[in-house]
Amino acid sequence: MTIRGKAIRWTRSSHTILDGVDFEPVKGETVGLIGPNGSGKSSLLRILAGIVTPDHGSVTLDGTGMDTLRRKQIARRVAMVDQHSTTDVDISVRDVVRLGRIPHHGLFGGDPAADDRAITSALESTGMASKSHRLWHTLSGGERQRTQIARALAQEPTELLLDEPTNHLDIQHQLDILALVAELPLTSFIALHDLNLAAMFCDRIVVLRDGVVVETGTPADVITQDLVRDVYHVHADVGLDESGTYPQITYRKRHVHENT
Repeated sequence: MTIRGKAIRWTRSSHTILDGVDFEPVKGETVGLIGPNGSGKSSLLRILAGIVTPDHGSVTLDGTGMDTLRRKQIARRVAMVDQHSTTDVDISVRDVVRLGRIPHHGLFGGDPAADDRAITSALESTGMASKSHRLWHTLSGGERQRTQIARALAQEPTELLLDEPTNHLDIQHQLDILALVAELPLTSFIALHDLNLAAMFCDRIVVLRDGVVVETGTPADVITQDLVRDVYHVHADVGLDESGTYPQITYRKRHVHENT
């Protein structure tokens, strides 16, 4: 079993952010959340992480309501990297990643050997091992992003939530990070704006618009010319990559004041 949601509804300041959202991923699946700005992707991730409680509906983890679990219980299973993950203290990369081990610590601390193994593995997986002694303030935006992803991996979660994880990364590291996530034996939810990356690396796509799920399915089934036009209000040509495995989107040039 894995994380599941049923009829999730969440409002803020009388504005409905999510309305009637259901999801039931296959264990180990990489799920891409796509949709325009303000469609509810980040809010859904925060609900899945247990940071926000929905007004209606339920989120369960292995059949247990997340609202009945303690924060540390959730953190041992669910790790999240949001768009603005940072640290207020100028510490080393390795010490940032070490923060991911806190959920596994008891009153008298944790297992130092297990912590070191998890930290080293996470640093190596994200390409940050050689920079583990660098201080946070010396890192580029992309290096900070990879460090925060390493911190999440050090939690050794079964569910990984990533909100725009490719922000600030160059093309090589965008591809490397998403390939890493897709190959992990985890159930992952990734909010992405880049439809080509979502099509390339995700097993399933969930399309949100105005807080409602409008489409769900495989990338090939979901990402179509009609969907790009109807949801994003742009015209695009959608075909398959050279191997015929996943969709590729080529956007048509727009002009100022052009209507769709």
